[in-house]
Amino acid sequence: MISSVPAHVGVIMDGNGRWAKKRLMPRSYGHKSGMNRMIGLAERARQAGVKYLTVYALSTENLSNRPKDELDGLFGLFRKYFDANVKKLYAKNACVKVIGDLSALPDDLCEILKNGEKNSPEGADFTLVFAINYGSRSEILRAVNRAVEAGETVDGEKFSSLLYTADIPDPDFIIRTGGEKRLSNFLAYQAAYAELYFTDVLFPDFSDAEFDKALNDYASRERRFGRI
Repeated sequence: MISSVPAHVGVIMDGNGRWAKKRLMPRSYGHKSGMNRMIGLAERARQAGVKYLTVYALSTENLSNRPKDELDGLFGLFRKYFDANVKKLYAKNACVKVIGDLSALPDDLCEILKNGEKNSPEGADFTLVFAINYGSRSEILRAVNRAVEAGETVDGEKFSSLLYTADIPDPDFIIRTGGEKRLSNFLAYQAAYAELYFTDVLFPDFSDAEFDKALNDYASRERRFGRI
C-alpha cells in the first residue's frame, strides 16, 4: 500500500513512436499501444487513490510539427476508440475533461471530445483529463488576453480561474516517460510546486508496476512549499 498518494498526477506520455520503431512497426502502432496503456494507467491511478490524472495526448507543437499522416492516424485512433474507452470509465464512476484549443482540430473530433465531457457522470470520484492541442504558453497568453478584454487586474486566484484547468487542482506529481527530462510546455504555471519524476521506460511499457514505483518515489519525498 502506498503511504501518500498525490491527488493530481500529470503524465507526459513520451516514447510511443520509438517503442514502435524498436519493433520495426509504424509510429501509428506505437500510438495505438500508447492509447491502450493510457486507459489501463487511468484505471490503476483510480485504484491507487489518485483523483485527477492529466495525460498529455497532443501538444500545440505536435500539431504544428508532426507529419500530416501521423496526425491523421492519431485522430483516427480517437475516432475509433475514444467513445468505447470513456464508457468504460463512466461505468467506474469516472469522468472526462478535455483541456487545450480544440478549435484547430477536425470538427468531428471536437464533437467526440466535447461529448466525452458532456456525457460524464455527475459526482464522479475520478477525472481523466486529456490535454489535446495543449500548450502552457498559449494557455497563459489566452488567460492574459481574457483578463485584458474584461478590463481586470488579476491576482493568482483569479488568474488560475482563467486557465483551462480552472476547476482542477494543481498537479502534485508529474511523470515523464521516455527518457527526456523537461516539461515540454505541459502545465508550466500549474506545476510550480509539483514533484517531478523522469523514467527511461517508453510509455507503452509504463506498466502498473512502474506507475506504483513512481508513486512510491513520490511518497518518499518531503514537500515543504518554501517552508523550513
